[in-house]
Amino acid sequence: MKLSILDQSQVAEGRTAADALRETTQLAIEADRLGYYRYWVSEHHASGALAHSSPEILIAHLAAHTSRIRLGSGGVMLPHYSTYKVAENFRLLEALHPGRIDVGLGRAPGGMPLSTRALQEGKYTSIDRYPQQISDLIDYLYDQVGPTHPFPNLFASPIIDTAPEVWLLGSSGESARISAQLGLRFGFAQFFGVQGGEAAVRSYKDNFKPSALNDKPHALAAVYVVCADTEEEAERLAASTSLFFLMLHRGGQLRFFPSVETAQSYPYDEIDIELINSRRSQIIVGTPDVVKQKLIAIRECYDADELMIVTNTHNFEARIRSYRLVAEAFGLS
Repeated sequence: MKLSILDQSQVAEGRTAADALRETTQLAIEADRLGYYRYWVSEHHASGALAHSSPEILIAHLAAHTSRIRLGSGGVMLPHYSTYKVAENFRLLEALHPGRIDVGLGRAPGGMPLSTRALQEGKYTSIDRYPQQISDLIDYLYDQVGPTHPFPNLFASPIIDTAPEVWLLGSSGESARISAQLGLRFGFAQFFGVQGGEAAVRSYKDNFKPSALNDKPHALAAVYVVCADTEEEAERLAASTSLFFLMLHRGGQLRFFPSVETAQSYPYDEIDIELINSRRSQIIVGTPDVVKQKLIAIRECYDADELMIVTNTHNFEARIRSYRLVAEAFGLS
């Protein structure tokens, strides 16, 4: 089973976005050393708590600091952008680091309505065009733009012999349907807490149509994990996560990822506790043995070829430790 990492560069309380990005770089270097298969970075806009706004730039930086691990976007929010420009960005990354680049695609806004309007300034866009944008991106990446295309015979530069892996990311059956129809790899965001993930992945695999990119389906599930040497320490670290998701659920503007002390002193009411408890079923918290057993169970439940681990703790060393413990439990090297 392949194990990978999804990093959101959450800005910890008391620290800055620059600190978060330095930690992302350190974590990518450690993930490369530990034997994780790929390392993806997310896209978020106008957020005080999340430092990723341009996955392409961050991928280039991380690829220059690592040697083996695959780097990619988790993901690029395609409806905001020119498909042609996205193709050129990732072709350039692939040219610089051949065989190591993934382009993960999503259609969520990645921010509030105001930032979406700013990103799409002067441009008419519709979510209905998303499947066509994906097809266009594949044509650009694989030099398949023909004479009947709106931009006849256009090619994306630089001209290279390889292409990045294309993944469609989502948390719904619709994303699974599009991915199966186009013969793409599919990643399900299990850590979002959305129900129906197992059915979505099953539908994707059952309805997959072989393509020039993939002759068989490939599925991964992104899972939230907090691992520590003891159960008590893992639960203590996860208190920050519980408060963060509670604030996210309330729809407020998130300014930071809270410390354990902030989380422990927060005045929770009964509704808060109920929301936190319902969310905890989607998070794996515990010692290496417990985490390993639960990850294997999720892999079997989703019939996933790969698991992508999301771990956020206020203390960066605890975060590094969590990923090291998981790597050791699975014997990565």
